[in-house]
Amino acid sequence: MMTRKLVLWLIWAGFIAYIILLAPPLHLEETLALLKNIFTLQWVAINPIILSLFGLVGIWLLIYSGLLFIDGRMQWIPFWPFALASIGSGVLGILPYLAFREPNQEFSGQKDAFLRLLDSRFFGIILSLSTLGLLTYSFSLGDWGDFVQQFQRDRFINGMSLAFCLFYLLFPTVLGDDMARRHWDNPQLFWVVAFVPLLGPLTYLGLRPPLPLNSGEELLIGNR
Repeated sequence: MMTRKLVLWLIWAGFIAYIILLAPPLHLEETLALLKNIFTLQWVAINPIILSLFGLVGIWLLIYSGLLFIDGRMQWIPFWPFALASIGSGVLGILPYLAFREPNQEFSGQKDAFLRLLDSRFFGIILSLSTLGLLTYSFSLGDWGDFVQQFQRDRFINGMSLAFCLFYLLFPTVLGDDMARRHWDNPQLFWVVAFVPLLGPLTYLGLRPPLPLNSGEELLIGNR
């Protein structure tokens, strides 16, 4: 367990060091203009691949939220501060939580409305449909030559692309505990979900059984 924590902290520190020391230069004015265009819906001026990548990083944050808000209920430290940090920093905001958390395969207490939403298959289906739309948009209209050039010369695009890859590589660190909480013992499924980028985790969210009801929830439902 200490080895896992050490590796996660090294990834976190190494990614920060890469962004500061080795990544392409930061073009601040261009980055601010890009973000302004994204948030003001001026999407015509943006390469669809970059716009879709920005959206897919957001999808990854929601995928992790679908597991880690539930996981955080049973940890000594809640997930929500790291979720807030990840809105501005992406995977750098989530990595410390992954390093701090302890392995846990149980869930107790009642699910509030927010956790019921994250636990629902509807949540996974909506994310999957959104992802398919973004992928179709980027592959049908995107300029890959322009994206490669921006990846090579712009720190923001470079870091966002690598963050997308890190989200994929880190997902197995939380998948096993989530499956165990649902009493879903299927090693083959674990590896399929873990190795299929993005679509594997999304399929998992859409198919996973809900968390088992505890006695308190059963009593509440029975009294309705």
